[in-house]
Amino acid sequence: MGSGSERPLWKPSPESIAASEMTRFQRFAEERTGKRFASYADLHEWSVSESAAFWELLAEFAGVVFHRPADIVKGPDRMPGTKWFAGARLNYAENLMRYRDDHTAIIAVNEAGGYERYSYSQLYRAAAKCARVLRGLGIGPGDRVAGYTVNGPEAIVALLGCAAIGAVWSSCSPDFGPAAAVDRLGQVRPRLLLASDEYQYGGKRIDCLETVRHIERSVETVERVVVIPYGSDPSQGLDAGWLEWREFLGEGDVGDIEFAYLPFDHPLYILFSSGTTGAPKCIVHGAGGTLLQHRKEHLLHTGLGRDDVLFYFTTCGWMMWNWLASALAGGSTIVLYDGSPGYPDLNALWRMAERTGVTAFGASASFIEACMRSGLSPRSVADLSRIRAVLSTGSPLSAEGFRWVYQNVNSDLLLASISGGTDIVSCFVLGNPNLPVYAGQIQCVGLGLDVAAVDPSGKSIVGEKGELVCRRPFPCMPIYFWNDPDGEKYREAYFADYPGWWRHGDYMAVTEQGGMVIYGRSDATLNIRGVRIGTAEIYRPLESLPWIVNSLAIEQRAGRDAEIVLFVVLGDGVELTPESESEIRSVIRQQASPRHVPGYIYAVPDIPVTRNGKKAELAVRKVVEGDRIPNLNALANPECLEAIRRFAAVSAREPVSD
Repeated sequence: MGSGSERPLWKPSPESIAASEMTRFQRFAEERTGKRFASYADLHEWSVSESAAFWELLAEFAGVVFHRPADIVKGPDRMPGTKWFAGARLNYAENLMRYRDDHTAIIAVNEAGGYERYSYSQLYRAAAKCARVLRGLGIGPGDRVAGYTVNGPEAIVALLGCAAIGAVWSSCSPDFGPAAAVDRLGQVRPRLLLASDEYQYGGKRIDCLETVRHIERSVETVERVVVIPYGSDPSQGLDAGWLEWREFLGEGDVGDIEFAYLPFDHPLYILFSSGTTGAPKCIVHGAGGTLLQHRKEHLLHTGLGRDDVLFYFTTCGWMMWNWLASALAGGSTIVLYDGSPGYPDLNALWRMAERTGVTAFGASASFIEACMRSGLSPRSVADLSRIRAVLSTGSPLSAEGFRWVYQNVNSDLLLASISGGTDIVSCFVLGNPNLPVYAGQIQCVGLGLDVAAVDPSGKSIVGEKGELVCRRPFPCMPIYFWNDPDGEKYREAYFADYPGWWRHGDYMAVTEQGGMVIYGRSDATLNIRGVRIGTAEIYRPLESLPWIVNSLAIEQRAGRDAEIVLFVVLGDGVELTPESESEIRSVIRQQASPRHVPGYIYAVPDIPVTRNGKKAELAVRKVVEGDRIPNLNALANPECLEAIRRFAAVSAREPVSD
């Protein structure tokens, strides 16, 4: 947790504080309000106590382009139910393409050696073509377009083309198997499917076309398939009626985009929950709230400007891709990387950072700690002097990981551990260029967010682990869940435990220095190498193995990483052998994704369930972590925890790497 006497790893200089965008905004707010903010804590308190004034001033300061201003910035002060910027009209894509010059907008790199640059003018022309074609197909506001694509420039162009006309974008990455892809994309009933023909990961080329065919067959609303080529022959293997990306866009310029000016809360894109209890929930995010929140995080909390080059290792199936794309609104250059972060070795991304001139480098905590455990010193193999910020998310970064970054990447940078998620497509707690960095701690709560750690009674606590809650409304809350007409699933997901407050599902502690430590999920969702995984997505493939009677998966810390532990109940006469373990991993890899593959597999006599028949995943995780089960009476068969407890006592072997 850290003591009051702990020394920071890094402190910003007085000169950098004076020149920061956070300081500029503070002065701007002081001039407009007549208030004085002696510290970030004062500024934050104002931003939540007078949130309508804060978000309105932020929009002006960040240069958000409105076609029509709001009649009322903040409606009823309740959660859920607050309506933000009522009456306003804007377009998300227009805000991301305010710059239409020769400045580099996108650098796209992949592990196969691909390297492309798009200027802002080229990006605008490509998005204009995409918007024109979509309109020509009769796609308009509210219609869904789905992407099953690698992290390349085409996906950004498609997002912008959709947003320009008010269509709703939704994507997942090609490493999701056929069933997992349909579980997601099929729910939102897209009219158009954009798909990569193949991708490369870890030096292996993987064909995607069979999965694309499966999606087309399974999702009856798909009217057209457009294939984005990864290889050298874009026409090879395309089915009749499919279009290749360049054929889809057509030749020549098409003039300016006719932007659709839509309400602040018009749906922008649909993201997916992990699928813990069945099909993933479809989380719909609004254009205005997303834009405003991302501008705040990029401009104020990260300090990004036109001269910055932002990289975040992500896929199109993780919300960090959406977060990365929004940095175009500030005129920065974004770097898209597709491939394995460890191919041909763990220095690959650091060498790429030098090549592309990255100034803000983002990756999962597990990647940083993998580099640390491997004894790497990236600054010895690449010139990383341009990097002034390292961003880390996906799981808590250890204190040792913090120290490693300063010793082996750059001694003078902002190390911003950040935490939020798909639910808000942004961060609750994150970095601040004006504050010191302490090992293992996130620097601050984001402006405009009334975040606290609370005990079960709702009392705010400091210095001990509590539930992360947000106690007042904020604009980037989901506007609704898809296929949830009365909002019941939405309310149950966030507001059931603390009515009127958002419960995020993370354990958090506030430190003596005013920072935050995230302790991971307080629910049963798994978070493996930065990707949230639902246990149901692991169980479903196992149904094809008749010799597995039952199963239960949890997340366990293995050293500094998190691994999936899978407990299986086997049929009579069946033993868990290396061959059967291999078959389990293979079926999960093929039907879900490589990220779902368990690091440990153990055979147990029975799986604990609650009295209404639900798998007691949280109880098992508590047993494995050595915690007390507060209410064994809630279990129908608590005696079967003993076998799991014995596993926890004797387990010491290394997980199987995938």
